[in-house]
Amino acid sequence: MKIIVAMSGGVDSSVSAYLLKKQGHEVIGLSYELWDKRDLKSSSLCCSVETINLAKYVAQQIGIEHYTVDVRDTFYTHVIESFCESYMKGTTPNPCILCNKYIKFDFLMKKAEEIGADCIATGHYARIEKQQGSGARGQGLKNDSKLEKLSPDNGQRNPEPGQRFLLKKGIDIKKDQSYVLYVMNQDELAKTIFPLGEFNKDKTRAVAQEIGLATATRPESQEICFVGDDNYSDFIKGFSPDSLMPGLILDTEGKVMGEHKGIAFYTIGQRKGLGISSPVARYVADIDRENRTVVIGSREDATRKKIKVTDLNWIAADFPVSPVQAGIKIRSTMREVPAVITPEGENMSVEFIEPQWAPAPGQSAVFYNDDIVLGGGIIV
Repeated sequence: MKIIVAMSGGVDSSVSAYLLKKQGHEVIGLSYELWDKRDLKSSSLCCSVETINLAKYVAQQIGIEHYTVDVRDTFYTHVIESFCESYMKGTTPNPCILCNKYIKFDFLMKKAEEIGADCIATGHYARIEKQQGSGARGQGLKNDSKLEKLSPDNGQRNPEPGQRFLLKKGIDIKKDQSYVLYVMNQDELAKTIFPLGEFNKDKTRAVAQEIGLATATRPESQEICFVGDDNYSDFIKGFSPDSLMPGLILDTEGKVMGEHKGIAFYTIGQRKGLGISSPVARYVADIDRENRTVVIGSREDATRKKIKVTDLNWIAADFPVSPVQAGIKIRSTMREVPAVITPEGENMSVEFIEPQWAPAPGQSAVFYNDDIVLGGGIIV
């Protein structure tokens, strides 16, 4: 089979390409040119000039073709502008999810069609399985649903009547990346392979070191790829001077506690950098974008029993028509917690069994049934 692999210049995508090549497939690497105004000296930034060159070198090591695709205009519009505008509205975006939704899989699919590739692949720690039978059309997933693990060689990967492709957690819970993949649609899931879904990070690095890949010891990036040094405040200031519009900091009783430098620089649950003096810990409990005020309070004030979720993408079953219980993540690094989710038109109301710390508008809420991703959306 001909498979096109997204290569970021990191160890995960490098090993993914190697594994597929080792299985005997015709593998082609693809890297994205995303952003041309970054600090090119920072080796931790994915898809920088340095990392693209590293991906090219790894492709040579493995013995595969490699392409670079210029997606700067699309990336700027759908990721960078959305990222900055979200903060300026007082919400907290997730640029990795925006990139997966508008860039990574879309351009992989287009390139695959252009060159006649059968599948696409990435280095995400997640799994895809094909479900057959009535469970695919219900509100939830039946425990006895027949699931078929997907590999490049196990037959038809296009959706057929009565079939649904399921997104599942990677077996390494510490590395599971299903949270940022909930935006995938059925066409993408049907054509995608995650070679590292059954791996943990140690095994991935061991493979890379064993065969001497140039990315074997490359550290993981913990930064926003187009920002660098995680200094998003300076990035937003450069994007729009309008972000520097001060306003009042209030407590939960409406008392003025100080002045903020712009709502773009605050997020729900934030404690540091408030610029106020208080004998007890204070956290951002709310952001009123209409009045440009930041409300601070106790830790309890920043917890929520209920949230609303919009812009939903439903994967594992038809959209529910009545309340169901599910596990839910409101940030990528947490374990899911139980909640009752209730459809409200095209939106979803979520009531946690126990109040949760600082659900931030703009972040994603992702729903699970055990290790299966039901779907997700944006917290409002």
